[in-house]
Amino acid sequence: MSIPSPRNRRGRGPRGPLLPPGTPRHRSVSQRFDAAVVDAYTQLLDAYPDQLRNLDVAVDTVPRMRLRPDMTVFPEEIAADGPVPLGRVIPAGVNSRGLPTRARIVIFRKPVEQRCVGVGERTELLRHILTQLVAAHLNMDPADIDPRFHD
Repeated sequence: MSIPSPRNRRGRGPRGPLLPPGTPRHRSVSQRFDAAVVDAYTQLLDAYPDQLRNLDVAVDTVPRMRLRPDMTVFPEEIAADGPVPLGRVIPAGVNSRGLPTRARIVIFRKPVEQRCVGVGERTELLRHILTQLVAAHLNMDPADIDPRFHD
């Protein structure tokens, strides 16, 4: 009779992750979403490297904006699906300590994920949102950035 090791107390085999930490499937849902945002933004960054050099991209879980309940039309720097913001452009400015901040695009993960069934749909929605927000930042028509763009 063998004595089970502390890691195999009930004889069910070794415990631990099924996939090694370096594999893509090992990433969390939020890490996979972040990678999808980076992939979608990289295409735009490659097309407009000089104009987007000072623009940061961030992901937030949910929108943290104060919106009026009667607001039905959002300004062009907010990408929305009906009354729900999916992303926004925050212009460069000065923070509360008086330090300059860079312009930033923020994508809201939960609202985007709730509107997508699969990875392909998420990729298409992220491309659409980022095209709209980059166009707002550059004061361009989104169709000039991506001819496939439609409202």
